[in-house]
Amino acid sequence: MSKRDGRPSWDQYFMEIAHLVAKRSTCRRRQVGAVLVKNKRILATGYNGAPSGLQHCLEAGCLREELGIPSGQRLEICRGIHAEQNAIIQAALHGVSTEGSTLYCTDQPCSQCTKMLINAGVKEIIYVNDYPDDLALQLLEEAKLPIRKWAPESFLDSPMNEG
Repeated sequence: MSKRDGRPSWDQYFMEIAHLVAKRSTCRRRQVGAVLVKNKRILATGYNGAPSGLQHCLEAGCLREELGIPSGQRLEICRGIHAEQNAIIQAALHGVSTEGSTLYCTDQPCSQCTKMLINAGVKEIIYVNDYPDDLALQLLEEAKLPIRKWAPESFLDSPMNEG
């Protein structure tokens, strides 16, 4: 919150929207929301779930759950699309460039999403919950793409918080 007027900072505002978007998730294991932002404007949002027109995981079941596959492993055995992927896809479908955007996400992106975010030109990633994927962090470091875990007190001096 801003000290002078009680309004949420821009970072808090977009992170709260990411949490709201996550409520649309149809994944049985993890509800994730993502918001792509540029110049304090939302470009696209995404949540994790099955591709459009296909049966939702809540209805079809979860093969990863049935096979006992731990979080962060064998991501290809999943009918769902990740929130970050859906946000990029939505931007592409509507002809919106993601170059220079910031991703607000409820969870740290996996390595698959990280590769897509790098190629989509995202300039910063802000997340809340950790995700067990060391390769993602290695890729981000190599690409020099800043990632930071969301902590409200760390945003008091953020450029996004100005006006």
